[in-house]
Amino acid sequence: MTEVLATVSASAPRRLVGVSVLLLLGGLLIYLALARPHESLGWQVFLLIFGAIVLWVAETMRRATSHTLTLTEDGITASDGQLLARIEDIDTVVRGTFAMKPSHGFVLKLKSPMGRVWAPGLWWRFGRRVGVGGVTGAGQTKFMAEMLTLMLMEKKKAGS
Repeated sequence: MTEVLATVSASAPRRLVGVSVLLLLGGLLIYLALARPHESLGWQVFLLIFGAIVLWVAETMRRATSHTLTLTEDGITASDGQLLARIEDIDTVVRGTFAMKPSHGFVLKLKSPMGRVWAPGLWWRFGRRVGVGGVTGAGQTKFMAEMLTLMLMEKKKAGS
């Protein structure tokens, strides 16, 4: 079995706030659609559908943030078995202040594109980019990003 080098999990207070805000928004949209009849039926249907979508995202976030991400010498995987990225596929780690990245997180640029996956509040993958962060603790994601950077530097030294 490979050694776990770093783990990232959702911060309980951030998870609670994130899911609660989405539940509140979804419930409020549905309430607005049903409690106040609108002149336009289209507007009422829009509010109902959008409220249902927001509630679905809240449930998806609740489920996704129950998982943990682990970094090993092979790559990053979620506790549900989903592979985020293999170490050999990672080109760079982006974690600058002004980088387009998840809150308290980092972005990996991959050498080749992988499938699209979204685990709200924890991670996402779109094309050649993998974002880790959201409702995660800043210390855990910073440590994982530093470990990845160190691993990539060692790999480059060994390859030169």
